[in-house]
Amino acid sequence: MNATLDGDVVRAGGDARQRFHDARGYGRADGPDVTLARVEAAHLLYRGDLDAVSGMGFRAFFRDSVASEPGFAARFLVYADLRERGFYLAPAREGWPGARVGGDEDVLVFERGEKPGGPVAHRVRVVGEREELAAADLVGRTLAVVDEESEVSYFGCEAGGGFDGRTEYDLPADMEADLLDDRVVCWSPPAALYESAFYGQPVSGRDDADVDALQLSLLEAADLAARGAVDLDAEAVIERGREVEGERFDRRLSVYRELRDRGVVPKTGYKFGADFRTYDAVETVAELPHSERLVRVVTPDHRFHPRELALDVRLAGGVRKRMVFALAGDDSNDYLTVERLTP
Repeated sequence: MNATLDGDVVRAGGDARQRFHDARGYGRADGPDVTLARVEAAHLLYRGDLDAVSGMGFRAFFRDSVASEPGFAARFLVYADLRERGFYLAPAREGWPGARVGGDEDVLVFERGEKPGGPVAHRVRVVGEREELAAADLVGRTLAVVDEESEVSYFGCEAGGGFDGRTEYDLPADMEADLLDDRVVCWSPPAALYESAFYGQPVSGRDDADVDALQLSLLEAADLAARGAVDLDAEAVIERGREVEGERFDRRLSVYRELRDRGVVPKTGYKFGADFRTYDAVETVAELPHSERLVRVVTPDHRFHPRELALDVRLAGGVRKRMVFALAGDDSNDYLTVERLTP
C-alpha cells in the first residue's frame, strides 16, 4: 500500500482506515481514509505495512522526517518502543485523540487495552540525554529520555511528595543553647527532644542513653528558635546559616519548617547526596524505621539535566526510597516526585 505526504501529515486511502485506524489505532479517521502523523507513517513503513510514502521507502522517509521535524528520531524510537510493549498510542497533536491544546507532551499512551480516545495512562515528553528540562514542566508528565546509544529510560513525574506525617511530640520552652560556629549546642535537653522528636545528635554519641547535650544543625536550631523551644534569637541563627551557605539556607529552612509542620521528620540527606531524608512516623529513635524519601531543594525555575535526574532517582531507588524535589519559592513550596517507570 502506498500513501501520500501532504505537508506534515500522510494520507492513505483504500482500506487503510480499516487496516490501520479501526483495527490498530493508527492515525485520525478522515472519512473513508486515514490521516497519519509522520511518526505513525514511519512506523508503518518500518513494519512493512506501508510500501511507500510519496515514493519514499522507510530510509528516505525517515531522513526526510528528521530534517523536517526537530527531535523526530528520538520520538520515533519512543513510539516504536511503546508500540512493541503493546500499547495503543497517539501523537500529541491537534486533532488526534486525547491531545490537549497547548500541551508540551509528544506521545499519548492509553491505558493497556484501551484504543485512542480512551483513558490516557501516560502523557510522554521525549527528550535526549543532553537536553535541559524546566522543573515546572515535568509535573504530570512521563519523561522518556533517549540516550546516546538510543536506549530509552522512563521516569514518572508526579505533583506532591506523598508525605504522610504522623510524628507527634511536645516541645519544651526556652532551653539553654549556644550558637557555636556552624551549629548549636543545646544543654540539658529533655530526653524526648531527641528520642521522640528526633532533633539533633547527642554530643556524647548517638548510642549514649543519657543525653546531656545535643548538637543541632543550624536548620534544626532555627526551627526550634522560631517555635520558642531554645533561648536563641531565630534571626541570629538564620543570619549564621546565610553566612555558612548563602541564600540556599533560606530555601532549605522553608522546606524543613513545612515538613515539621506536617508531622514529617527531616534529617540530613548528605550521605545520599540530598538535602534531607525524611521519616513519616517516628515513635522512638531506639526503634527508628527506614526513611521513606530523599528530598533535594531547588528553585522553582530550576532546570534539570536528564543525567542529574537519572542519578538522583537511581540512587534513591537503590536505597529503597522515593526521590522528591522541593521547588522552594518565596511564598510557598511545591513538591515533585520522580521515579523510574517500566511501562
